[in-house]
Amino acid sequence: MDIKFIKREELQEKPDQKKLGFGKYFADYMFTMDYDEGIGWHDATIRPYGPIEMNPATVVLHYAQETFEGLKAYRRADGQIQLFRPEMNARRMINSNERLCMATIPEDMFIEAVNALVKAEEDWVPSEPETSLYIRPFAFACESSLGVHKSKAYKFVIILSPVGAYYAEGLAPVKIMVEDEYVRAVQGGTGFTKCGGNYAGSIIGQVKAEKYGCSQVLWLDGRERKYVEEVGAMNIMFKIDGEIYTAPIEGTVLPGVTRDSIIHILRDWGYKVNETHLSVDDLMQAGRDGRLEEVYGTGTAAVISPVGALVYKGEEITINNFQIGELTQKLYDYLTGIQWGKVEDKYGWTRLVK
Repeated sequence: MDIKFIKREELQEKPDQKKLGFGKYFADYMFTMDYDEGIGWHDATIRPYGPIEMNPATVVLHYAQETFEGLKAYRRADGQIQLFRPEMNARRMINSNERLCMATIPEDMFIEAVNALVKAEEDWVPSEPETSLYIRPFAFACESSLGVHKSKAYKFVIILSPVGAYYAEGLAPVKIMVEDEYVRAVQGGTGFTKCGGNYAGSIIGQVKAEKYGCSQVLWLDGRERKYVEEVGAMNIMFKIDGEIYTAPIEGTVLPGVTRDSIIHILRDWGYKVNETHLSVDDLMQAGRDGRLEEVYGTGTAAVISPVGALVYKGEEITINNFQIGELTQKLYDYLTGIQWGKVEDKYGWTRLVK
């Protein structure tokens, strides 16, 4: 792929790596590429980060043909930079785009674009502990016309943001609310895709949870409102009687890269991982009986997020005395160790940026 480079007149002053937060700062450059029916993808460019001009009739603004991804670049102790399983993000974006009838970005093209932009912006990859460069690829319909139809033109963009911990409190347990009024996804819908509409529809649950002093929402299945599925921004796992339970990938749950990685690691460590439907009633009963030993969310942004309490129908169940569990901490240390190059990557999940 021939990538053009447009130089920025003046570079920004980089932020304090100790005060990055999440998604607050953006690197000097971004990647853009256009698609037109009959031509395909063209005009791949690394250009100065800035506004994208859009016609008021642009399809995405009216009919939400939009998908996105999230992955990270990590600076190792030897100064080299590596990505973590970018091919999984590329494949997931292909699936998302196909579901929304959007032009797909080939896997090799996706990875080449990510690699090229991160290489160009390698000075933006932070080196402080627990920091990384968050990579946000996204695509949207950019044809200008009204009427519900598949767009004939798309834009693919990648932006970069140096980040610290996703949650200000770091790896501290959070309290989450089980949502039984609204639903996030249904069979045959877009629950397995990473599209903006899924997140827009979940915000109301987040607002509701915050009123109850909770940080996140645990969604139930859309048909019976009975089985636990995932948290607003993460997949979720439960350790009950020494075994791990997590919702299966059947079209309503996002196939998380971190989820898949954690399942691989757990099975290698000898744990039984049950990818099955777990009812919220059984989950709460396990909590009452003391059999619910640990709960944690998994996702690219937070990696592992321990859960200290569940709230459902006014009842609150505390997990592990609201302390991070031994397995949760071990998983976090091991996976981030691979990501930052501190632990041997025996799975071949990382690739150097060259």
